[in-house]
Amino acid sequence: MVTPGKKVKTFTIDGKDVSGTEDQTVIEVCRENNIEIPTLCHLDGLTEVGACRLCLVEIKGSNKLLPACVTKVAEGMEVLTASDRLKNYRIKILELFFSERNHICSVCVSNGICELQNLGQKLGMTHVHYPYLFPKVNVDASHERFVLDHNRCILCTRCVRVCDEIEGAHTWDIMGRGIESMVITDLNKPWGDSDSCTSCGKCIAVCPTGALVEKYKNAVDKTSKYKKDKLKFLPYLTTMREVKNEQS
Repeated sequence: MVTPGKKVKTFTIDGKDVSGTEDQTVIEVCRENNIEIPTLCHLDGLTEVGACRLCLVEIKGSNKLLPACVTKVAEGMEVLTASDRLKNYRIKILELFFSERNHICSVCVSNGICELQNLGQKLGMTHVHYPYLFPKVNVDASHERFVLDHNRCILCTRCVRVCDEIEGAHTWDIMGRGIESMVITDLNKPWGDSDSCTSCGKCIAVCPTGALVEKYKNAVDKTSKYKKDKLKFLPYLTTMREVKNEQS
């Protein structure tokens, strides 16, 4: 979408001539031109963090792979989104996600509707080459309606951002570093004891895996509700972002 007052940049993506305004990222222009790039942390309407690294692209003249979600477009740039090098990197990143925590799909309530699982199938991941870590992490079921299962969390921070930027509660945050990082509520209180949580369920709606789910919902129930809620939820997020851009 062209933003009034912004300079238009022309460049190529996978050999195709495209254009975008100077405030747009590569992934935004790709979406506008039906060029698909995998991602697990990006969500229209939320700020970009470049956390999952699945949207890495090649840009001619740079020896680094750059995340498309935080890379602004530039005049004359030449972007590749689907080279063999990128495909190999993306599968390795997915394997690291699966090896870092317990992602056994057969016992997960999000089996069949999980974005991580779907991406693994879509990109052709057949097995994991890295040793499984299977750290001992807790399942927080203290909230009266929702459950947090750290085993399924990939630290995409969608829950952190939607709670802060859309709901305005800032209940969620990240604690720790490296593989010891984990999402927490209210300075690491049990979720059920949180003073700031409004129980709005936005974090549940944006979670790409089975880390945040509703209690007493089986996979079939969640599939139906998930699709229904997401159709309503994403346009709302997009509208909020457009209003914010117009005001800035």
